[in-house]
Amino acid sequence: VKPAMETAAEENTEQSHERKVNSRAEMEIGRYHWMYPGSKNHQYRPVPTLGDRASPLSSPGCFECCIKCLGGVPYASLVATILCFSGVALFCGCGHVALAGTVAILEQHFSTNTSDHALLSEVIQLMQYVIYGIASFFFLYGIILLAEGFYTTSAVKELHGEFKTTACGRCISGMFVFLTYVLGVAWLGVFGFSAVPVFMFYNIWSTCEVIKSPQTNGTTGVEQICVDIRQYGIIPWNAFPGKICGSALENICNTNEFYMSYHLFIVACAGAGATVIALIHFLMILSSNWAYLKDASKMQAYQDIKAKEEQELQDIQSRSKEQLNSYT
Repeated sequence: VKPAMETAAEENTEQSHERKVNSRAEMEIGRYHWMYPGSKNHQYRPVPTLGDRASPLSSPGCFECCIKCLGGVPYASLVATILCFSGVALFCGCGHVALAGTVAILEQHFSTNTSDHALLSEVIQLMQYVIYGIASFFFLYGIILLAEGFYTTSAVKELHGEFKTTACGRCISGMFVFLTYVLGVAWLGVFGFSAVPVFMFYNIWSTCEVIKSPQTNGTTGVEQICVDIRQYGIIPWNAFPGKICGSALENICNTNEFYMSYHLFIVACAGAGATVIALIHFLMILSSNWAYLKDASKMQAYQDIKAKEEQELQDIQSRSKEQLNSYT
């Protein structure tokens, strides 16, 4: 009787040890699937404890939801979008009004014959239409880049979820990087071109300041201080009068058209510079997001392989358990 009792105790010990091993394996597998919810078709699930059960006190409130939503906002892309919109709006709005004021100054003071500045008027009118197109295009492009920033932010923050990056999404991100680079180079040229009228108006303004200075005011040499617009190439050399001197030039500097056009050209140049900075900012963001998406795809492929291996391990364990049960 005693050996039989010892044998039964040993069998009970082995069975309890086997149950402990199996329960430990189940706990490890459950912990893995809790950490990586993207893996599917698994048989073992973690057993919720009393502390893990949902309750009204443990449910996330409004503050937690707001924090979660704010965590998914691409603040860098948002700042770049606001800067881009502001720069384009300043350049387009102020540039349009300043070009109209420039035409008025030329027609009233430097070129009284309409045929002399007809080509310039057509070019300025064409530039105004181009400004409309630039404003519309960058409004749409800024929204697209902001949406792409939300997309990549979600992709990076949900590496372990059901969200997966695709080759098409990475290709689109790479295309945005190239297009933003091209637009940045183009806006460098626009920024340099917008500085030309500022230079011209500054020369006229500085000449007027020389005429107003006490050293030259009241002297006979005032009428010899002139500004010739023809030397800038915006009107032909046969334009009349083309050159304004002395008190007439001072009167031009005191007009509202000159004052407004000069300062609006300065603001438009500043807007073009802000747009260049915004595009450089966008280029850095897009390059970083593209690298994150590339790493995310590699991490997702690694997780899929690991989940497949874990599933095969579970199948082997289940078959071993079935064979063990059949023997016993």
